[in-house]
Amino acid sequence: MIRPFAFLCGIFACTVAYGAEEVRKPAAVSSIEITELADFEEQPESIKTLIQGALALTKMKLTYAFGSSDPALGGMDCSGAIYHLLLKQGVKQTPRQSDEMAKWLLEKGVLHRTDQADALTHAAFGAMKPGDLIFWSGTYEATPRKLPITHVMLYLGLHKVTKKPVIFGASDGRSYEGQKRTGVSVFNLTMPKADGKVAIYGYGSVPGLTPAPAISEPASQKPAKPQSPQKAPTTE
Repeated sequence: MIRPFAFLCGIFACTVAYGAEEVRKPAAVSSIEITELADFEEQPESIKTLIQGALALTKMKLTYAFGSSDPALGGMDCSGAIYHLLLKQGVKQTPRQSDEMAKWLLEKGVLHRTDQADALTHAAFGAMKPGDLIFWSGTYEATPRKLPITHVMLYLGLHKVTKKPVIFGASDGRSYEGQKRTGVSVFNLTMPKADGKVAIYGYGSVPGLTPAPAISEPASQKPAKPQSPQKAPTTE
């Protein structure tokens, strides 16, 4: 009886796995060219390569797949996409989870907090540059973590035409130019609603990718002009 039982369990497991694959939403992604990004040519070579790698992934029509960091599986989740991208750039010490990534930046002294910011034009975002990781909290109910991070994406820079900040990553519901996207894509960076659970926790440069000065004191809370001109984004 053991062998037939094991055989039936195997069939059941395959059926469940197949079913889980079937319930994935089809990819609905957007992509842009590096020529559409303002200031791309002024970035260090390592950041150019990082952004080029990110945009290449947006052209693969990958859907959102929770728990995946492998494009060969047809999709990835938010931290999986960043993990895969950074490993391809040779940053072997990259953690797998978004909260672990934020802790990594914090320990390296390069995590900028944005908890007091009420707009992307706030001074807290004044040091954000292409190639930085951006972290969110409250995007879903997660198990207790040392840092309340639940989401991560990569800042690509401002779009030349729209002047809007563009980010890369994996999502099941974020938007790009008014269209809901599912999968590994580019998205518009917007501020979460002020009265909601979701918040942008902070941002920072990838350790080991480019030299970055350590943060010695909190950013000024006085309004300041961002490094590049941009329109005030809508909330999400």
